[in-house]
Amino acid sequence: MVVVVLVVVVVVVVVLVLLLVVVVLVLLVVVVVVVVLLVVVVVLLVVVVVVVLLLVVVVVLVVVVVVVLVVVVLVLVVVVLVVLLLVVVVVVVVVVLLVLVVVVVVVMMEAGKPENLQPGSIPNYLNHQLCR
Repeated sequence: MVVVVLVVVVVVVVVLVLLLVVVVLVLLVVVVVVVVLLVVVVVLLVVVVVVVLLLVVVVVLVVVVVVVLVVVVLVLVVVVLVVLLLVVVVVVVVVVLLVLVVVVVVVMMEAGKPENLQPGSIPNYLNHQLCR
């Protein structure tokens, strides 16, 4: 009878130990699965954050490039307008000077005609000086 009790006790202890081992193994598997899932979630979050940051950087770079291009275009337009204004001013000044030269030449030619010469006039004096 003692042997049967001992066998039963040993069998119960072995079954309990086996159950404990199975429970521990199941718990270990659950813990490993949870840890792996947590690592996957953290890695995915990091990837999402990095992608979002890269997108933000790309958007900021695009905005900066567009702003720089707009500023460069505006500066070029202003420079072209200033150069055109200077060209127009130079052309107007040259035309006015040419008109003045033509007027002075015509007036001098008219003043130098014999019928317009008066005694004591500058063209008459110049003619007398040249004839000497």
